[in-house]
Amino acid sequence: MDIDTGLDEFAKKFQQDVISQSQVEDDESFREDQFTEIMMEYLTGADEIDNPIVCYYYNKPRGIKVNGYTVSENEECLDLFISIYYGEVPPTRVPKSDVDAAFKRVYNFLRKAFGNYRLDLEEASPVFDLANRIHELKDALINIRLFLLTDGIVKVESIDDISENNLSISHHVWDIQRLFRLYSSGKKREAIEVDFENKFGGCIPCLPMTESNPDYVTYLAIIPGKTLVELYGKYGPRLLERNVRSFLQVRGNVNKGIRKTIIDEPHMFLAYNNGLSATAEKVEIISSNGIYGIKWARDFQIVNGGQTTASIYHAYRKDKADVSNIYVQVKLTVLKDASRIDTFVPKISLYANSQNKVNAADFSANNPFHIKLEELSRTVWAPAPPGMQLQTRWYYERARGQYLDEKGGEGTLARKKAFEAINPTRQKFTKTDLAKFENTWNQLPHVVSRGAEKNFIEFMALLQERGEFQPDRKYYEHLVAKAILFRQAEKLVQKQQYGGYRANIVTYALALISHKTSQRIDLDRIWKEQSISPVLMDTIIEASEIVHRHITNPPGGRNITEWCKKEQCWEDLFALNLKLPDELEKELISIDGRERTEIDRGIDSSDDEDRKKISEVMKVPADTWFRIARWAKETGNLQPWQRSLSFSLGNLAKRGRETSRKQAVQALRILEEAHRLGFEIGSKM
Repeated sequence: MDIDTGLDEFAKKFQQDVISQSQVEDDESFREDQFTEIMMEYLTGADEIDNPIVCYYYNKPRGIKVNGYTVSENEECLDLFISIYYGEVPPTRVPKSDVDAAFKRVYNFLRKAFGNYRLDLEEASPVFDLANRIHELKDALINIRLFLLTDGIVKVESIDDISENNLSISHHVWDIQRLFRLYSSGKKREAIEVDFENKFGGCIPCLPMTESNPDYVTYLAIIPGKTLVELYGKYGPRLLERNVRSFLQVRGNVNKGIRKTIIDEPHMFLAYNNGLSATAEKVEIISSNGIYGIKWARDFQIVNGGQTTASIYHAYRKDKADVSNIYVQVKLTVLKDASRIDTFVPKISLYANSQNKVNAADFSANNPFHIKLEELSRTVWAPAPPGMQLQTRWYYERARGQYLDEKGGEGTLARKKAFEAINPTRQKFTKTDLAKFENTWNQLPHVVSRGAEKNFIEFMALLQERGEFQPDRKYYEHLVAKAILFRQAEKLVQKQQYGGYRANIVTYALALISHKTSQRIDLDRIWKEQSISPVLMDTIIEASEIVHRHITNPPGGRNITEWCKKEQCWEDLFALNLKLPDELEKELISIDGRERTEIDRGIDSSDDEDRKKISEVMKVPADTWFRIARWAKETGNLQPWQRSLSFSLGNLAKRGRETSRKQAVQALRILEEAHRLGFEIGSKM
């Protein structure tokens, strides 16, 4: 397949993705927003941006347009996006005049927002939030990146950056051709190529490892602080994209200490700081009279030392610190087999990071949880909706593009249609969708509102906290039920025409219902019917009205988008009165003991291994637990909470009630400890 044919095929798949997501909304006007969102997802996956927000606004007479934005954690970096969407295959050429006009429109919005443009906007609109935020941050911003996103082909070579006082404004074009190159190269991101010799002040002196190693080569180097400033200024967080945490603000005692050393004792920095760990796919080394230097590096990544790098940069830019006397030690590792980098680099980050705790949940690419969930999604058939015969599957896309790749691999047109009939695009969901469904159900709408990536990281942290968990068929069915609930809620909220904040309203409304029902919505019924009941639909609409009033009237007139990210926003909401309809109460899971339906707790529910433990505990008679409690009290054995739990387990066994997953784990430990200490489980005392 030649390059043009490959591009056309990719563009066709891309357009199908846009159309399928627009169809979910049942509204053609969402097409450009869906295009923007999908492009943003690709750029997030490529670590170009972080937690983007779609925010469409177009004032044609005033020459102003914006399609989305991101603001960095430290509120010093702003990304603004503008889209040119054609929806054509093969891709059309974008005239230079259109490129210039697009950048001018988004730049005009930026300049207006620096002023008082927010006063001309509707306060309840997302664009007001954006304009107001820019106005608030105008004195704090250091870097602004303007992105043009288009499904056309741009031939403009480069656009000059703008420097205004302490502000750097750069231009970035992502067209369909650049996206295809990224996609077809097999890389998750565009590799950084660093020409130290010609663009960053000269070669970096280094000492190569002397012993031969079959897996890697390591170089020890000392890099000037000014070079780090220039690298971070050009590449930003991309330089740290393999780092577990791309450090973007001065937080905590460690980072404040780094800043203090930079400003007060720069000559001591090398002695005090642990330095950087970096990797590269390939390097070019020069030598002269036994002295070695790193001339050039491909895919240069700082995998440990993000704090150091960003702290030096921010001290230089924000505090005007002199970094000419700062030097940082670097351990640069170059793998001989570049294909192993995705498994090798996380281990460097995990083992090398000594400044802050790193959770293993941050390394989620091949987590067994996601692999098992993918397997279930390929084998479990959903019930056919009423009046239909064809059964379908809900397709879990563990990696971006899996769905279209698998569909494209079917060969003939008939087989592709059959694949899509069995796996409808409207029933595809991703890792970030999964996290959104689960954290909404678990009443964390403020976390969901922080953006797809942050919400997913939080979900993975909760999964790690939960301990080893293998999703089974029941978990999968309930997850799909939550997906149905969420997506139907999206449609219902959209029809209310609130004018903005749909994503926040949906997650808050469903979290509110989850809270008010104590999570007793019958997910088994939703799974069987592949839909939600009319009563539940009415409840969602009523809850959405309460949520809309709540979030659009934040205390102190603060930014609505930021207010939705605060836990206080959620706490204030569930304190409000939402009376559930009597008809809904009749549909909820009963907890009076007569029914065995288990309330869904998401990843905190019991899996097969947990149920084995529960079954083992339930075989222990009530009298045994009471005897353990008495024995422990009289002898002083076991912890007080273990003695108390033993008594509670006796009461549960007496009433024939199941223990929880957590109780079962502790119960088995109590039995083991009591046995170790000489208590005879089967004897009478």
